[in-house]
Parts: sequence; structure tokens; C-alpha cells
Amino acid sequence: MRFVLHYRGPLRSNGNPSHKHELRRAFHQQLKTLWDAPPLNEQLNLLKPRRQGAYSLLRPFESFIFVPLVTAEMNVLAAVTVTMLRAEPPGNLVTQGGDIDNRLKTLFDALTVPRHLNALPAGIAPAADESPFFCLLEDDNLITSIGVNTEQLLEPGIDSSIVDLYIEVVTRVTRHTMGNMSFS
Repeated sequence: MRFVLHYRGPLRSNGNPSHKHELRRAFHQQLKTLWDAPPLNEQLNLLKPRRQGAYSLLRPFESFIFVPLVTAEMNVLAAVTVTMLRAEPPGNLVTQGGDIDNRLKTLFDALTVPRHLNALPAGIAPAADESPFFCLLEDDNLITSIGVNTEQLLEPGIDSSIVDLYIEVVTRVTRHTMGNMSFS
């Protein structure tokens, strides 16, 4: 399966849990739309609690029920290519906007189901349309390759923390089963 996620806004180097969750919410909306279309809308049984011999992608955590698309249980991996438009001229990889690797770490944390209590902002609860809460990755270890392209965002007067991201995701299945055919 191949699709593209988009984000426009601040992408901070070493983002805090609140910033990462803002990003996570932006991607949730897009992934929810992906689940509403074929082939994923034909796999809604994966959004039910685990039954004997059946897959379930529900991952309860705190007051949330996360649904990652790429999981070890489903034998699904992802290749990710990020195109980042940013206010800095080409070549300035370490600037006032933050270094690229730490900004990407913030991005990948936001694409992943939180694993630790301090990964979510204190006291946060899911909004009405966030149950379940769709994420790309169960674990960022399921990414098999990462490509990063940076280009200059040609808008005058834009803050250096603002980026325009296009995230191409290509999933592949490592072991085909009846439950994961839609993911290849």
C-alpha cells in the first residue's frame, strides 16, 4: 500500500509531548480518512477487541485506544520518504529552525503509538473523534528505510520553525496471512 501524509506547521527540534501530540492529531485525521476508504474499510474487523485466532490493532494506552497501521503482529513494515520544505536555504541543515535529525525524531515520535506515560501531555484525553486514535506506527523499529529531501519553502516572512511535510509511506508485508493482504 502506498499513500502520502501531509503536515504544515511548526516542527520543533526535540519536541515536547504536547507538540508531538499536536502532530499526532494532524496525522490521525488523515489516517482516519485512509481507514474509511478501500482497502482498509474492508478490514474493520481489525478495529474490534481481540478474539481467539483473530487480529486486533487496538492498542489501549492511558485513556486512548490507538490503532497503528504498521504493526509486528500483522507482519507489516514501512518505507518512509519525507520531503521537508523549510524557510532555510538549501544546505543549511543546522540552523535556527533546529537540526534535521532532531526534527525528524520529533516527527517519528508523533507517527508512533506512545509507549511511556510521559509521552503524552499530562491530563490529556481523546476528543470525540479520536476513539479510536489512528497512528502510522506501532514502533518506529518497523521502518525499513528512510529517505529525506529538503527544499526551501519560498514564502516571504515565514517563521523558521514552520515546515511543509510530504510523507510518502509504502507498506509491505513480510509474511502473508488472510488478515494482512490489504497492507501489501
